[in-house]
Amino acid sequence: MELVWVTLASGLAGFVDAIVGGGGLVLVPALFAVYPAAAPATLFGTNKGAAVWGTAWATAQYARRVTMNWATLVPAAAAALTCSFAGAWLVTQVPATGLRRALPFILLAVLVYTLVRKDLGRTHTPGSSARREAVQATGIGALVGFYDGFFGPGTGSFFVFLFVRVLGYDFLHASAAAKLLNSATNVAALALFASTGHVWWPVAATMAVANVLGSLLGARLALRHGAGFVRGVFIAVVGALIVRTGWDALRL
Repeated sequence: MELVWVTLASGLAGFVDAIVGGGGLVLVPALFAVYPAAAPATLFGTNKGAAVWGTAWATAQYARRVTMNWATLVPAAAAALTCSFAGAWLVTQVPATGLRRALPFILLAVLVYTLVRKDLGRTHTPGSSARREAVQATGIGALVGFYDGFFGPGTGSFFVFLFVRVLGYDFLHASAAAKLLNSATNVAALALFASTGHVWWPVAATMAVANVLGSLLGARLALRHGAGFVRGVFIAVVGALIVRTGWDALRL
C-alpha cells in the first residue's frame, strides 16, 4: 500500500513540475509521511530517482513545440549541473539553517513582484544580445543549481522566475528552459545520492513511470494553454511553497 500512495504522489508531482516546477513540494512530503523511519538522504535520493525521468520527459515535450535557444541553454545547464554538485558537497560541511529561515521571505518577494507586475512573463521578448543572454543564463544556472544542491525547495520556480525577470522570457519559454536546467541539477543530485547508496531503485523505478505520465499531461496542458496558464500555476505553486517553507522555518 505504501508504494501505491507514493506512486500516486509521484504522478501528481510530475504534473505540477512539468508546468512550472515544484514537484518536490508534493513528492518529498509524501515520501516522508509514508516512510517515516527511513533515512532522509535515502528519501531525497529516491525522489530524485523518480523526478529526473519526468523532468527529462517534459524537456523533450517542450523542445518539440517551443523554440529553445540551445546556444544559451546548454552552457547554462552545464553550469547548473556543476554547481549543483558544489552545493551538495557544501551542505555536508555547513548547515542550511539560515537559508531555511530566509526562504519563505524570498519566495514571498517573488510572489509579490509577480502579482504587482501583471504583464510579467505574458510576452516573449528577450532583449539581450546572444552573447549577453548566454552569460546571464549561465549565471542563473550556476546560482540556482548551487541552491538546488545545497537546499532545493522551489528550484524549478526560481529558474522560471529568473528567466522571466532577467531574460525577458514569457512563462511558457521560461518553463521550457527551466526543465532543461532542472534536469541537469537532478542528474547531479541523483549521481551523488546513488554513489552513497541512498536510492531505493525498485521504488524509484515505479514512481518514475507515474512521474513521466504526470509530466506528459502537465506539459501538454502548458503547451495548449500558453504563458497565461503557466503564470497562474506559478503563482499557486509559489504560494504553496511559502506556506510549506514557512511552516518548516517555524519548527526550526
